[in-house]
Amino acid sequence: MKVPISMLREYVDTTLEASPLAHLFTMAGFEVESVEEVEGEPVLDVNIMANRGDGLSILGLAREVAAKDPAARRTPLFDRLSGLAARSSNEGSGSAKFSIDILTEHCSRYAAGLFEINAVPTPPMIQRRLLQMGMRPISLIVDLTNYVMLELGQPLHAFDFDKVREGKIVVRQAREGEVLVTLDGVERKLNPEMMMICDSERPIALAGVMGGLETEFSGSTQRVLLESAHFNYRSVRRTRRSLGMSTEASYRFERGVDPEGVVRAILRFSELLEEAGGGRLSGNVVDLYPSPPVREAIQLRMSRSDALLGMSVSPSSAKGYLQALGFEVECAESPFTVAVPTWRTDIEREVDLIEEIGRVHGYEHIPEKLPEGSTTPGGVVGESREVDRLREELVRCGLVQVVNYSFESESPLDDPNLTKVGPRNPVSQDVALLRSCLWQGLAESCRRNGGMDVHLFEMGRVFGGDGGGVQERRELAILSVGSLVEKHWSDSQSVAVGFYSLKECVERTIAAVERPIRFEPAPADPRLHPTRQAALVSAEGNVLGHCGQIHPDVADQVGLSPETFLARLTIDDLLAIPRSARKLAPVSRNPAVRRDMAVLVSKSVPFEAMRERIVEACGEVLERLWVFDVFEGSSLPEGTHSVGVALQLRKLGQNLTDEEANQVRDRAAKALESLGARLR
Repeated sequence: MKVPISMLREYVDTTLEASPLAHLFTMAGFEVESVEEVEGEPVLDVNIMANRGDGLSILGLAREVAAKDPAARRTPLFDRLSGLAARSSNEGSGSAKFSIDILTEHCSRYAAGLFEINAVPTPPMIQRRLLQMGMRPISLIVDLTNYVMLELGQPLHAFDFDKVREGKIVVRQAREGEVLVTLDGVERKLNPEMMMICDSERPIALAGVMGGLETEFSGSTQRVLLESAHFNYRSVRRTRRSLGMSTEASYRFERGVDPEGVVRAILRFSELLEEAGGGRLSGNVVDLYPSPPVREAIQLRMSRSDALLGMSVSPSSAKGYLQALGFEVECAESPFTVAVPTWRTDIEREVDLIEEIGRVHGYEHIPEKLPEGSTTPGGVVGESREVDRLREELVRCGLVQVVNYSFESESPLDDPNLTKVGPRNPVSQDVALLRSCLWQGLAESCRRNGGMDVHLFEMGRVFGGDGGGVQERRELAILSVGSLVEKHWSDSQSVAVGFYSLKECVERTIAAVERPIRFEPAPADPRLHPTRQAALVSAEGNVLGHCGQIHPDVADQVGLSPETFLARLTIDDLLAIPRSARKLAPVSRNPAVRRDMAVLVSKSVPFEAMRERIVEACGEVLERLWVFDVFEGSSLPEGTHSVGVALQLRKLGQNLTDEEANQVRDRAAKALESLGARLR
């Protein structure tokens, strides 16, 4: 919001110059981004918060200065404009040359006035003010509607009355199949969620957004119908987003417009039009107000205010601050009964009133003191702690956590078992759907970081429909490509991530939360390589996720290396599994003994089956086993390979002899024969 200081002083009498005024606004919650000189005068560029629509007007900001600056006083112009709304009535509207019907619940008030106009130029003062506030002067009617909007915060729209069929205004929802060519020359396809301004036959404006081209006034226009209304901010936002457009009017309606200022804006326009010699109001303003807002009273306790602010504010000062901002305060002493003005849509609770007291009194007056209470930090417990353990273990594996946007477009990496869902009015078609899998976001992060030697994970919510409604669940996803260790000049070889390094990372992560999970062949996930993937399965046989190498075709479609490895796991399903029973055993002081076996076995036999038989055969002396080598060659029978298995053996309380260790190895080899395996 551009605020010329000279214009501000027409509504509030203050001696503050540009820099002190900028500080005052910033301390009041309206950050001043810059002070510029436009048309030879200082202009403040004030950032207005989304919930403070009253700040999008000179009148609203003047009210803030009058409340915050003890020496400031409201000018007669401020008081006169504030009282204009009381002058409105529908008396005489029966003889009006137009009629208004409101057929939608999204319009709480609609007023209009008919003006007979003359073709005269815009006064130089109005033109200069518009330029200072970032608007280009066009014509008298357009300039006055813009000026009143900037002055009072109420958007206005002027129709060429002679183009409004039968002189009838109907506020209703659009009908399926209707279209409207807006003032920018674009044909807009309408839907029933959009609120329209219509005449007796057709839509003539998008309510709260933009007018229609067919009823635009021109240099030959002799009568204009001036619209001033209060539209539901949600309806305006839906229309604006659906059509992908934004205007000064929609910007204000979305942030809240004062319903009591609707007629005030028409009367102010009438004043300025007569002063410019550009015409006059013909008849009375017709004002339909079917849904006046109910002003809720809020109880304010000064004891609560002092506790929340951390400083004491006298009841008389607090009452004065609120009254200066336009609140009506009853009761001489606390607790106060406070009536909220209609332009403050952000005030709903006692704490909101306390915030008003704090910012006007000044947060800089809060006394400094040491913190009180316990300094012992509380720990994270329960499920949150287990999620933290998952995250910590992934970081130990060398992965970097990322947080991606939940909205995205269609992708080959989407979950094939879920239908993607999205909001009815997306911000953009590029981000129109909620993610069904975290892999697409990880892929985008990987591409932005060069696509090689990237190791990422994300924990977040995914969404999708499965025929029975919309699902929402927490998911963990991993993407890893390239070398985990930075290549050094002294080592010509760098070990790249592979399926088994990814599998080890997943195993370590799940072990951190002590859940029994195993890897099994499963129906192929079409996003992964058909022969280089596995399913994560619980003891009950439920599939919790998948891991493997990306399918070459999918890698090409999403712009990733075919050597990219992916994993995903449903966190909710994982943590729902009972934790594995903890087995406590004394630590043996005796050394471990290692025995190696080279086992010739069919390639179709999974190592998990070999591991189960070895564990059963070796008994309690087996401390650990692992694969240290896999050999394939023409010297071996077709369809087989040699798997090198290491056994780490240890006996509690005594040393294992060579003979005992060999006997354990032989039992393991004997057990493998049931799988068709033999020692080489």
